Amino acid sequence: MLLGSCLAVVVGAAAPGTAYAAEKENLPPVVQDLQTDFAACATGDAPAYVGQPPVLTARLTDPAEDDRIGYPEQLTAEFEIWWTDANGAEQRRSVTTNPTYPDRIHRMSVPSDIPADSIVSWHVRANDGRMASAWSSQAPGAACRFVYDNQTPGAPVVSSPEYPQETRWVGGVGIYGSFTMDSPSADVVEYQYSFMGGPNGTARPAETGGPATIRFVPLDNGTQGLSVQARDRSGRTSPPTHYMFYPKAASAPVSRWKLADAVGSTSAAAETGQDARVGTGVTFGGPVPPGTPLTATATLDGSGHGFLTTDVPAVDSARTFAVGAWVRPAETGRSMTVLSQDTGGGTAYALGLQASDSGAAAWAFTIGDAKISGGAPETGEWAYLLGRFDTETGEAQLFVNGHEVGTKTKAAAATADGAFQIGRLRGKNGYRNRWHGDIGDVRAYDRLVVPSEVTGLAARKPGLLGHWSFSTAAEGATPEKNGGSPLRLGAGASIYRGPDDSCIPDLDPDCPWKPYPLVGEGNLVLDGESGHAVLDAPVVNTGDSFTLGVLVRIQDADATRPMTVLSQAGEHTDAFRLRYDPAILSWQLIMPERDEAGAPEKVVSQVTTPTGSSGNGTRLVIVYDDATDTVKLYADGSTNAGATAHLPNGWTSTGAFQVGRGRTADGWGEYLKGDVDEIQAFSGTLRDGELGLLGWETDPCLCY
Repeated sequence: MLLGSCLAVVVGAAAPGTAYAAEKENLPPVVQDLQTDFAACATGDAPAYVGQPPVLTARLTDPAEDDRIGYPEQLTAEFEIWWTDANGAEQRRSVTTNPTYPDRIHRMSVPSDIPADSIVSWHVRANDGRMASAWSSQAPGAACRFVYDNQTPGAPVVSSPEYPQETRWVGGVGIYGSFTMDSPSADVVEYQYSFMGGPNGTARPAETGGPATIRFVPLDNGTQGLSVQARDRSGRTSPPTHYMFYPKAASAPVSRWKLADAVGSTSAAAETGQDARVGTGVTFGGPVPPGTPLTATATLDGSGHGFLTTDVPAVDSARTFAVGAWVRPAETGRSMTVLSQDTGGGTAYALGLQASDSGAAAWAFTIGDAKISGGAPETGEWAYLLGRFDTETGEAQLFVNGHEVGTKTKAAAATADGAFQIGRLRGKNGYRNRWHGDIGDVRAYDRLVVPSEVTGLAARKPGLLGHWSFSTAAEGATPEKNGGSPLRLGAGASIYRGPDDSCIPDLDPDCPWKPYPLVGEGNLVLDGESGHAVLDAPVVNTGDSFTLGVLVRIQDADATRPMTVLSQAGEHTDAFRLRYDPAILSWQLIMPERDEAGAPEKVVSQVTTPTGSSGNGTRLVIVYDDATDTVKLYADGSTNAGATAHLPNGWTSTGAFQVGRGRTADGWGEYLKGDVDEIQAFSGTLRDGELGLLGWETDPCLCY
């Protein structure tokens, strides 16, 4: 009876598993994600085109219900391909893959002897060792199809009516040209092109095998190159075609008024275009923006008589054009027009100053109903304005002092045949928004003004204001290198001169060793107690753009407190103060926003050691760009975000320029203990590549 009981338990234990296997039927595996060369499988009348025998792939899965005691079944894939050969006979090939667990990709590499330019079909099925799935081509599925293309497309022919190949000096900078690409191959679907220096892109023909045309505008008159390859539907690319062309230099404006006419003139002479009639509210012989080639400007009084006008348009505004001028507003509290173009009932375009109810004025360029505005006009401050409209892109842009402001805006071309206006805008009830201030060098272009020109038109050449090398001193002062005002030396300031040739320590044991100056034959030494040097006037106009450089060294042991190397006084506070702060291991530039005690300050800094990275001092440069309201501090030719600040409405200081001290609550303080050399001051902003040339005896060449 005991034996019988044990046997009964074994049978009872086995019975449930047996029943489970009997009740649960095996489910077929599943085929999905079919791809030809890793792209979705193509069926029907639109086979895929491939440039090489492809790889066929499919993902195999098995229903979770088929898992046996936690172990999934292994699956194999059977791929089959077939085609009709040249004799009309059907050819088939098949491959079965090695078994893997479910949810794996299986693949077949198609043999290289498949025929070219014939439709090859394929399908696949899965097998779990007990059961096979249906072929993937079985309804509602369909066979995948591809065509193997073993022919590389022919190199395209490139042509351009505006810029013929190998023809010198055609078209021109800023003038668009059409470039047509055409391959002799009938299955080309796109052209990949690359212009020398950019842009690069892809152009598609209107129909397979046809040509494609792109538009391109040269940005300079150097040798231009275009490389093009055709790409067919199988992905094969042609050999490249290289096309060289040579644009002319940028053409002059079609209309230009320098507005440098003699005082009392009743018309403004046009360098190109039509002379302009002058209202009685216009006075010639006005001031010019410093650092520009302008010799005079016109001053408009803002009255109904303050205008200049022609009888015809300055430029065809229905096509690509640009207009620009130097301007200096005498006020910013109301909207004023620099230039505009009349139409039958209004204005085609206008460039000027736009006031707002909030009191914040902006520069503006309008064309038709589109408007772009930006920048911050300031009373009495020069700015170069340029409005540009590109019919190729349909976009209008505004540039102020060589920088784009606002957001480029879609606009419609505005046809006009009326008069061109300087200083006023035509409205429904007559002329309005009359300009009050100075205008100079008005230009109109019938082409795209390219970025380098935009920058060049607004360029203001920096001017050297002073250079002090601290090589000598006489009667308590050290001279300016070019005969300008000397710096007076206060008590505790002296000129250190290095060794001379009459005493060489290596040859004469009685000759004491002397270190060399920072640069050249000498440098300024300040004692940190009262030592300073002073110029009895400002060294730079802090209300306008300026650049100021200095070489300074503080010994590590002396860097125990804040010390000022350069400052320039206002009536109530310093306009700027350049100081070393050992608490943050940085040189700091501090510029108050107003000439008031306790006014908010802009502070930028550069982390350096007091002695400089090489022990020979740090070359510090302050660059204030009034055009962009930006101030930057450079250390040894480099700057960064922490050394840059936005400083609108820079104010003009009238006090003395100080070396080695700054203004504090108790009078003069923060006296510097260290060495100073090569102070260089410029009106205007030096370019980045020129800043690294400061701090030496030779001034950089300002070759503009």
